[in-house]
Amino acid sequence: MANSNLFNAKREKNDEFYTQYSDIQKEIEAYLEYNLDVFRDKVMYCNCDDPFESNFFRYFVLNFKKLGLKQLITTSYKPSPVANTQLGLFGDDKTLTKSKGRSKINANKFIINEVHDIDGDGEFNLKDIAKQLKANKHNEWTPLEEEGDFRSDECINLLKQSDIVVTNPPFSLFREYVKQLFDSNKKFVIIGNKNAVTYKEIFPLIKDNRMWSGKTEWSGGLWFVTMDDGDVDRVVDGVNMKNVSSVWFTNLDHGRRHQPLPLMTMEENLKYSKHQEIKGKKAYDRYDNYDAIEVPFTDAIPSDYSGVMGVPISFLDKYNPDQFEILGATQRGCHNEVPDTKKYDDYWEVRQDGKKTGSSGGKTNENANLVGNDGKKNYFINKEGHIIQSAYQRIFIRHKKK
Repeated sequence: MANSNLFNAKREKNDEFYTQYSDIQKEIEAYLEYNLDVFRDKVMYCNCDDPFESNFFRYFVLNFKKLGLKQLITTSYKPSPVANTQLGLFGDDKTLTKSKGRSKINANKFIINEVHDIDGDGEFNLKDIAKQLKANKHNEWTPLEEEGDFRSDECINLLKQSDIVVTNPPFSLFREYVKQLFDSNKKFVIIGNKNAVTYKEIFPLIKDNRMWSGKTEWSGGLWFVTMDDGDVDRVVDGVNMKNVSSVWFTNLDHGRRHQPLPLMTMEENLKYSKHQEIKGKKAYDRYDNYDAIEVPFTDAIPSDYSGVMGVPISFLDKYNPDQFEILGATQRGCHNEVPDTKKYDDYWEVRQDGKKTGSSGGKTNENANLVGNDGKKNYFINKEGHIIQSAYQRIFIRHKKK
């Protein structure tokens, strides 16, 4: 049943996004800059990657010695919608005879223990790996008995053998995937939807500094190869590309995580901020239902404010745990550190044209609410005419005490 569910999730949710080699290289090398030995003598597992097509496999096998890996394990899921479309690991080398009984429609397992220039041409490349795998010398290429679901016993046993997991898992199964990593006590570098930070299963991990943003900045999202011809943002050299609001998540340390965020004082922000929502005001807005100020832009966090601040989720891209403390998030629990001071059950929701939506104000309980109407989005009003509007999802933070 799990295998069937995984296939349905990938088909229905369009989880088939394939990561570019350059994005993998950029992210992984940031960890090396912070700690040259972070991957040395480690078993790396890519458990959502077709070894024939995956740029994760390509990157780690070509950089096996540079990273100092002990072993690389890669497993695919059956069927692979990108077979013969990206790397063509075996199909591009006409000197290699295809092995019988090893069809690409199988879920496959590659285990790399050693890499070297097997054909003596003076260069180590994918053809050398192909020949080593064909000959079964030092490395292993075998079909999986099951379909390659990361939750299968077969893949879980491989996970237990690994030290670090690096992959792009199905977005629709992200919660379950991350839970498995933590249950298995694994280090990881994975890609997920940016909004995953708001999931009730994920946010506590971030709040407790057990999981954080990777090195690659959030702005602009990531560009992936997509197999969905009906959902393409651009075509590059005949390849369909899709921009997805996705980011890297990890529990490995990197240097950018400890870079202090440069900030102006509150007075300076009110005078010089580039954001019109702040510049020229007498003070920062305060929430109607939380003892905290509204900071709608990360670069507008005042350096000299010691109280609680509500910031957008994009703050996590710049979050330095040495500089800030995360207290909680709206709709995700923060009542111990930042209790809500008001409920809106006696309010009702109204559109900008003045028509009621039919929803009560209870809908906005535990959102960060601001007094007033910006003229853009729905608002809430009570019988006394008090009007409030919800800010977008907010994370509550404060400066760390020195």
